[in-house]
Amino acid sequence: MKIAHDEYALNQAYDELLDTDLKPRPAARALFEYLDSLPPSEVDARRQSVDAAIMTMGITFTVYSEAGNIDRAWPFDIIPRVLAKKEWIRIEEGLKQRLTALNLFINDLYNTQQIVKDGVFPAEVLEGSRNFRQQCRGISPRFGVWAHVCGTDLVRDKDGTVYVLEDNLRVPSGVSYMLENRQLMKRLFPEVFQSSIILPVDDYPTQLYDTLAALSPREVERPVVAVLTPGIFNSAYFEHSYLAQQMGAVLVEGSDLFVGGDDQVYMRTITGPRRVDVIYRRIDDDFLDPEVFREDSTLGVRGLMRSWRAGKVGIANAPGAGVADDKVVYAFVPKIIKYYLNEEPILANVPSYLCMYDEERDYVLDNLDKLVVKPANESGGYGMIIGPRATPEERAKFAELIRANPRNYMAQPTLDISTAPTLVGDHLSPRHLDLRPFVLQSNRLYATTGGLTRVALKAGSLVVNSSQGGGSKDTWIVDTEE
Repeated sequence: MKIAHDEYALNQAYDELLDTDLKPRPAARALFEYLDSLPPSEVDARRQSVDAAIMTMGITFTVYSEAGNIDRAWPFDIIPRVLAKKEWIRIEEGLKQRLTALNLFINDLYNTQQIVKDGVFPAEVLEGSRNFRQQCRGISPRFGVWAHVCGTDLVRDKDGTVYVLEDNLRVPSGVSYMLENRQLMKRLFPEVFQSSIILPVDDYPTQLYDTLAALSPREVERPVVAVLTPGIFNSAYFEHSYLAQQMGAVLVEGSDLFVGGDDQVYMRTITGPRRVDVIYRRIDDDFLDPEVFREDSTLGVRGLMRSWRAGKVGIANAPGAGVADDKVVYAFVPKIIKYYLNEEPILANVPSYLCMYDEERDYVLDNLDKLVVKPANESGGYGMIIGPRATPEERAKFAELIRANPRNYMAQPTLDISTAPTLVGDHLSPRHLDLRPFVLQSNRLYATTGGLTRVALKAGSLVVNSSQGGGSKDTWIVDTEE
């Protein structure tokens, strides 16, 4: 296939598939040999068939805008991201290490708070946490695990180093698109899957069900697992219904459930109430239980917290897990790993500046034109500013926000994150991307082989979120001898 040499000449980032001579890296050689064997017309025909399949299968996401909620077909690039298995093994170990430490941290915060007493984690950071739930104090869920599903965002800098960009511990989404991307690629390039050892991702629904089933308070052969969704208007509803179907779980809304006088959770069915053992909730804490959190919530289940506290139902992710899903807390994760595990972090954090500290805030304010500034608890690319690409007016506005609420902001250098060849018209052009693997924990740990690669489809853009115009690629972990 044709490579846009002029665009790559300007590209200073590390490329995931091509080396500095624009030759395929070892893990990507089989892919490029196959692509080079196809005439351009065949590649275009296969791309059109994939686009048609996405529409037919109803793979969509919702964009919230001033014009209303818009359902869009999932934007998918047919050129996969490829990583070697030997590199992935280290990344997987780092992901598991990180989630293990974060769960120990969350459990500590809701009980003895020893890490605060020992001066390793600042009390003022905890006091300013929007997602610390006093209603969860004194609870220790089964296995001491609060975040059972974690989506960790990874990026690679121009020197090839892989960094953790953030941890998503509340209701991380995107795994259904990872699974669908793989199915699309098997239909698109079946010959490559036959000739190469591409590690599978298809077992994720089974792994997720087993992770959730381990939380069941009842010893039954197949616990009843329910996926609790806000409903069809939620941006991730496709994922909620997809995962429920793939796991053999039931998809429910809050109105489908009730808590009985015995504190057990029941599902309304046409044959009468049916007990629910585990709830995989896809709604935020605030809306989970109007008896404890927002009284006006119609999305949750009244009494659900009472049932969970009594050990009558498992909830994943546990209420309150979002205390560690905070971009200010993120800056302390290396210390958290060292404190609980007595290990050095396998995966590094991106260097960070916390605006709550005077000296670091002054540095951020003086260098807004060089930094990415993020609010502590936003997601989806909202509420942040990429300094080098912002106008002076936008930077001035952000400076006011930082001064008004310094605890709510942190900053990082603007990384020249890695690129990968992306099909634009009839040629391959570099586009920036990140990677979101998914890690599961209950009675054991599991990490996906690869994850959801999100790609900025606009030339030069660093914003990969689908809600901000990004798309996705399949992620191949390839077992090669090199």
